Amino acid sequence: MNESDLPQISEPLTSEPLISERLSFESTSELLSSEPLRGLPSSTHDIPMAVRETLSPMPQVKHKPARLFWGLGSVGAIALLGIGLFFALRPQFSASTAATAGNAAPSATPPAPSPVNSGASVSASASPAAQMLNHFPYNEAPQRELTPITPNGEILMRKAAAAKFMEMQEAARAAGVSLVPISGFRSQEDQSHVFFDVKAQRGQDTTTRSEVSAPPGYSEHHTGYAVDIGDGDRSDLNLQTDFETDQAFKWLKENAGFYSFEMSFPKNNAQGVSYEPWHWRFVGDRNSLETFYRARSSVPPSAPAKAK
Repeated sequence: MNESDLPQISEPLTSEPLISERLSFESTSELLSSEPLRGLPSSTHDIPMAVRETLSPMPQVKHKPARLFWGLGSVGAIALLGIGLFFALRPQFSASTAATAGNAAPSATPPAPSPVNSGASVSASASPAAQMLNHFPYNEAPQRELTPITPNGEILMRKAAAAKFMEMQEAARAAGVSLVPISGFRSQEDQSHVFFDVKAQRGQDTTTRSEVSAPPGYSEHHTGYAVDIGDGDRSDLNLQTDFETDQAFKWLKENAGFYSFEMSFPKNNAQGVSYEPWHWRFVGDRNSLETFYRARSSVPPSAPAKAK
């Protein structure tokens, strides 16, 4: 067939409007596809245009977490630097503190504790500084704790001590010995008369008087546990060192311990008080034992007084 036999087309296949529409379509495609390409990896450039246009743009990365991370990192670095400086300067600080403590003046003697309230608690002080003329401070026994040990009710002792004294007195009577109480509980007012008035009557100085009598507030008689004992058949030996030759004293030395009584001021006693064979104290319960022994456990022995 000759070309002349083919039907002649009066117009070209591609018209200007079609070309214009194609250019318009391609421009629009490039415009739509150009923005996603910036956010996609290079491997996606090989994906056909139609598929790329359907992909959603990748979300933009926010920088706040990164800023927070770097902020925390900076704080951590500063903290580590501070810890390092602390351990580096610690030896110097310790040496300076030790030198300051070494140069400090020694503390003064601690104040003596005040006497504890009598009753169920200890009434003797535990500090040597609390002593007065070799005597310890004692509070008065509560009146409700006192009971008579004589028929006339004039001499009182604590109930526990009174019961044991009368039991001891009865045992001595059965052995033919007459134990007579001369003095029991004394108030501070009573002791003031015994110490100051008798001191003045005898013209004694304070030190001499303190060897045979305690100042008010410092007598074992305040506790209600102490008692002065004599022989009912030898009143001439009352409150005398010669009482040690009497049968009543000999019986006490052998038997008083069975009734929880002991001599307060034996010969050459560590407290430095004159020898008093007539003065005995009850130590048969916890309060009485602590009253007389807690203070003495911390007091260094003083020069013993000469026996009289």
